[in-house]
Amino acid sequence: MNTNENLLTRKNAAIVFFVFATAYFISTLIRAITATLSPTLSLEFQLEARDLGLLAGGYFLGFSIMQLLNGFWLDKYGPKKVILYLLCIAVVSCLVFSISTNFISLLLSRIFIGIGVSACLMAPLTGYRRWFAPNMQQRANAWMLMTGALGMLASTLPVQLLLPVIGWRYVFIILALLFVISFAIIVIFSPSWSNNEEITNSKIGFFSSYLEIWKNPYFKSLVPLGFFNYGGLMAIQTLWAGPWMTNVSGYSALQSATGLFWLNFSMLITFWLWGLINPYILKKGISADKIIVLGMPSSLVVLLITVYSGSNAGALHWTLFCVCSVFISLTHPAIGLAFSNNIAGRALSSFNLVIFFGVFVVQWGIGIIVDVIKSFGHNEILAFQGAFLIFFICCTVSYIYFLIHRSDHLWN
Repeated sequence: MNTNENLLTRKNAAIVFFVFATAYFISTLIRAITATLSPTLSLEFQLEARDLGLLAGGYFLGFSIMQLLNGFWLDKYGPKKVILYLLCIAVVSCLVFSISTNFISLLLSRIFIGIGVSACLMAPLTGYRRWFAPNMQQRANAWMLMTGALGMLASTLPVQLLLPVIGWRYVFIILALLFVISFAIIVIFSPSWSNNEEITNSKIGFFSSYLEIWKNPYFKSLVPLGFFNYGGLMAIQTLWAGPWMTNVSGYSALQSATGLFWLNFSMLITFWLWGLINPYILKKGISADKIIVLGMPSSLVVLLITVYSGSNAGALHWTLFCVCSVFISLTHPAIGLAFSNNIAGRALSSFNLVIFFGVFVVQWGIGIIVDVIKSFGHNEILAFQGAFLIFFICCTVSYIYFLIHRSDHLWN
């Protein structure tokens, strides 16, 4: 639990939030940049839909494979040390991506970028549990997601406008330099991590502690939602909304980037408002489970309408889908608060593993399904509709699974 000696003053808490939010901003910009770069990279490297999905998903593959290790390291060594070591990998990988001349080099460097930024969200969320009062943790979580939305916003129209001026390779060189700046301010301003919990953690085995988390009934009830609904939301926001706009809706590259800009701007505003109202909702005793149960069906309805509309669905439809999916973000703080402090980092990272491996599978899977449907002679619009219909079914089944396995707790 938090103790008064660990809690930061309001001023210091704001500084620490800004420090970690800077790194997370850059990481989400890189996460979503493939959606904007997809026309350019597809043309330059002759990428099929499955290649594009794999390239975008490479980030999430690298991100996901680090989560269990990160959880253990965060609990043992603290946010500062872990994120600094990993950011060094991110810097080098961005530079390698910028000089890549073939698909394999692009893919491998993007995987290592995912590894390098894999603690940019979990590090601060682990620290906030010790540094921030409980009533501020939900707000800090929502505002970190708002910062992530701001990074994704920066990956759209601003990047698209830069491409004719400096090209995509110099964009990644600039991102590497931004990571260096982020590294420096974390060194200066991040609080140190005391040894009290390190001693506690030394008595907890790596595998036994994760087994405790993965056997937890509440954690298991959220796994399908995290994999398909949360992971799918990010897969669409960071890649497939863009190709849908260009290949199905008939947008130009600039129109698609503009659509992605307004999509991510809407998410930024949504997360900001969500951070404001969350504490008041909690004060009224409304649980995260209730909000998820009541709110998630709206995203499923919008998704089904979008798939059915086909070429008539564009940026507005995908914006509504992403905004209506905001309720799924409550799973993160709910998981963090469901476990004790000494394994909170591992619990959050375990759930992150579920989410980000889900993003990888959904991103690549949609690309594969699109190519398979096209191989049977169907047009691209029908191929996208078929792929996203399968995605809709997976999300609906995941929601029903959550309802069934949490039905005895939802209305407590």
